[in-house]
Amino acid sequence: MKERIKSWVLALLVVSSLVESYYLIYRLPGSDSAVFSENLYVKTDNMGPEEKVENLLFPDKMIIHLGNNKHTLFYPSSTFYNLILNRLKGRSFESFQRRSVQDFDWAKIRSENPGIELSFGSGIPVALLQRVMQLSPDSLFSGESIDRIWIYSAKSDSKAHAVFFSTRGDIVYEAAKADLTVQDVQQHVDFGKSWTPYTTLTGDYYIPENNLSLVASEMPSGLYTVEQMQSSLFFDAGSTRYIREKDGSEIYTDSKRSLQVDQERNWMSYSDPTALPAGESTDAKDVLEAVDFVNQHGGWNGTYRLEAARENDQDRLVSFQQYYGSYPYGSYPVLDQPQLHYGIIHLQLQQGTVTAYERSLMYSKEDQSTKRIVDLPGGDALRKRLAEVGKSSPLRDLYPVYMPVVKGDKLELVPVWKVVYRDGSTLTLK
Repeated sequence: MKERIKSWVLALLVVSSLVESYYLIYRLPGSDSAVFSENLYVKTDNMGPEEKVENLLFPDKMIIHLGNNKHTLFYPSSTFYNLILNRLKGRSFESFQRRSVQDFDWAKIRSENPGIELSFGSGIPVALLQRVMQLSPDSLFSGESIDRIWIYSAKSDSKAHAVFFSTRGDIVYEAAKADLTVQDVQQHVDFGKSWTPYTTLTGDYYIPENNLSLVASEMPSGLYTVEQMQSSLFFDAGSTRYIREKDGSEIYTDSKRSLQVDQERNWMSYSDPTALPAGESTDAKDVLEAVDFVNQHGGWNGTYRLEAARENDQDRLVSFQQYYGSYPYGSYPVLDQPQLHYGIIHLQLQQGTVTAYERSLMYSKEDQSTKRIVDLPGGDALRKRLAEVGKSSPLRDLYPVYMPVVKGDKLELVPVWKVVYRDGSTLTLK
């Protein structure tokens, strides 16, 4: 009997020793957590849901050319934007022919020919565009990034034309085989006949002839905590050290990675210079890696769109722009401001691995918002103001956006016009 008791006690001591060793190795603050893989980051469960990359890829606007120098614009989430885009996603485009952009008289096509122009801002890699459109690219076209797709019909032709613009600026790719008829194009264009008319001089930007109605909103807002971000970004949040900088910013580090928090602007910057490279990378692969990273380390607190994926020296910068609004009024970008960083997510990648991650700590409760309709000026009133602000430098683009304004514990989204100059500088007009 005594021998049996001794055996049980010995077994209990061995198990206790194993458990204690486990905690000493893996759980004490300061222990090296390198044995954990990147996929075992602790997810933050109350910041935002995960998102599929396909839902982040959509045109920032849709320009409808009616012929006779008449035009209109549809914005994301508006009725006809959704209808036309969903139909185009179901059509196939094949046999791409590489041509010079100067082979086409775009001013004539814009003013005379019915057509649909999809704008993708700074561009989208073809390898990603294939996820939302039925494309059959060759090896040359598949390596491009596209910033515009122009589908139109001409009086002298019996087939529709589909032209894809390279972000390089001098090259376009025309689909010799497009699953669209002239009648299809005309049917899509006809949706814009009763919509707000727009005018343009050069095709760079379009001015509505009537006031543009948007939904202004005020909603409760809050801040994600430092603890939430630590648990999402560090292998072992308990091992981080706290450092306060002279400028008031706070830094949390585990000696390898760092999380810097700017409390005044409610902005966080995460850096992991020791991240191991994943190998060969492309624009498309890096965007997919960036989406996965956000999915695992914070999620998406709203609707976002791929804004940019560009190279900078040996790094690749990927940005996602938040949009606000819904059917039927449309959704528009939330303006990122120097004094209030909100509505944008930035990531930096080296050889396919995320080494830096920036985003706002602020979130809003859209389901508790109070809304009202606000009219942005159009027509002659807008033209007059644009003429005044365009005296110093030519304008490149004009776009309705939401300006975020903090009012105590509430966030107000105010519709404004965003004016973009040729040199990239911007200003807002109410």
